[in-house]
Amino acid sequence: MSEFVLCVVQTRMSADTATNIDQAVTYVQEAADRGADLVVLPELFSMLYFCQEENPKWFATALQFPVDPLFSLFSELARQRHIAIVLSFFERQTTNYFNSATVIDRDGVPLGLYRKSHIPDSPGYLEKFYFTPGDTGFPIFEVKGVNIGVGICWDQWFPEQARALALAGAELLVYPTAIGSEPSDPLLDSRDHWRRVMLGHAAANLIPVAAANRVGREVSATSSINFYGSSFIADTTGAVVAQADDHPGVWLAAIDIEAARRQRDAWGLFRDRRPDLYSSLITHGPRTHA
Repeated sequence: MSEFVLCVVQTRMSADTATNIDQAVTYVQEAADRGADLVVLPELFSMLYFCQEENPKWFATALQFPVDPLFSLFSELARQRHIAIVLSFFERQTTNYFNSATVIDRDGVPLGLYRKSHIPDSPGYLEKFYFTPGDTGFPIFEVKGVNIGVGICWDQWFPEQARALALAGAELLVYPTAIGSEPSDPLLDSRDHWRRVMLGHAAANLIPVAAANRVGREVSATSSINFYGSSFIADTTGAVVAQADDHPGVWLAAIDIEAARRQRDAWGLFRDRRPDLYSSLITHGPRTHA
């Protein structure tokens, strides 16, 4: 058995960045104490979810990778505690701004950068005002001999990205996340739908999937969102093996990586693909029927 211990962190954010960072450090330390190999923090974990409103002041909070002190702090933490960390942040690169994530390896070295590919634009989730669509493609990050694929929040609704990561060799899919109530429709509760779509990624690709969400009510000048938490880890069949409630904390699950590899080989899901029949996925838009 080749055990890989995966951890998701669920946090409640405040307006104080230092407090948010301190609580993330505490949770990473707890994850390390409990034997985690990789810990996933929520999307934009160091700040309130500012995308509820369109306000240019937030551009001043963007960080330069990898020189901002935040990366040095978590790199040293990863090195000291021998734990890999998925870190989500608001990035500035020259004149562009991205919703980004890095994976810091257990020796404290950042393995690279992923920039969010799919950018939402709906009431309360006005991300197109801030973020340029990612230009990194779908990189793979190797931690302890395991290939990690990273998506960020809205990415998790797109099976094409999950499959592309699987075809590139990903053995775990992780999603830093910020999702909750819909300001445009107070009666809509997307929590179960949100979870099911990622359980489908796990089952269809025979790859464990994890999502780390924030929790609690956050208020902006124009709206408010109740982030519903419910972070989870699912196994290769889409069964939930670790499930958060609506409180901050850490949740862990041990994955047998070798067993998962054997299962993928035995099922033949990738062997039996028919790419010659899939051209419509990229050549056609939505169809209408007379």
